[in-house]
Amino acid sequence: MQNPAHYLLLYLKGAAMGAADVVPGVSGGTIAFISGIYIELIDTIKSLNLRALKVLRAEGFAAAWAYINGKFLVTLLAGILTSLFSLAKVMQYLLVAHPLPLWSFFTGLIVGSVIYLMRQHPPQQMAEKGLFLLGIAIAYGISIAPSVTLQGTHLTMFLAGTVALCAMILPGISGSFILVLLGLYPVFIGAIVNLQLDILAVFALGGLMGLMAFSRLLSWLLAHYQAAVIATMCGFLVGSLNIIWPWKQVLESATSHSGKTLVLASQNLLPHEFAQIVGQDPQTALCCISFLLGLILVLGLEYIGQK
Repeated sequence: MQNPAHYLLLYLKGAAMGAADVVPGVSGGTIAFISGIYIELIDTIKSLNLRALKVLRAEGFAAAWAYINGKFLVTLLAGILTSLFSLAKVMQYLLVAHPLPLWSFFTGLIVGSVIYLMRQHPPQQMAEKGLFLLGIAIAYGISIAPSVTLQGTHLTMFLAGTVALCAMILPGISGSFILVLLGLYPVFIGAIVNLQLDILAVFALGGLMGLMAFSRLLSWLLAHYQAAVIATMCGFLVGSLNIIWPWKQVLESATSHSGKTLVLASQNLLPHEFAQIVGQDPQTALCCISFLLGLILVLGLEYIGQK
């Protein structure tokens, strides 16, 4: 049996995933990857199937609970939901008040994750190197894709949930950013803030159905082609750096029904260009410190894990 400290740490990992999923450009799957629970998460999602119901009927609740890895699932989900309904406001505040250091910290996390994963699973065959480059191209392509505007109907939110929740468990591809591209991010955030249970329910139902199917495919790929999958995911992480680069010039934006500004198109700048074009302090020193903190956090966890 795991001790309470283990579940507290798992809860905090879930909270970090939830906070990341709120931010367009950062993936909860990235946090799961960094924190070492990714494969267990995929296998746990995959276990939510008809066989679990058969185990429940034949062997009782305790056996079914063990089959679906219930303690892991509930603890992680509690952390995610805590963030979605509480830390979401903190993340929104940081994005408004201190965006440059926050995005720099995320950049450090991503770079540290890529270094860690490349050390653990270096691409050796040409196919793996090709998949690494393909992952970069896919994530980069998503990051520069033009946005559309869909109506927040029950059907569109169901379909958006199917796509976005699958993206949320992929490192480097942000489910929130997918919602931005679909024009449904303000609808989703508004539903959380205003507790629109009908919108949240159809979104969650679509996401659950998508996850049930996608997790099986992903689990099978990890079991049979782990090196190739990890190379592709490392590519996703590298490609996602285009989204979270701190210094940007906004080219196109829109205002949501709640009054928040959503960036629809932007271009990356160097710090001195940011100061000249945008006319704001690039906070270069603070951003470098934040970047190093993110980098050291991941590589420090790697070092502790080795010890």
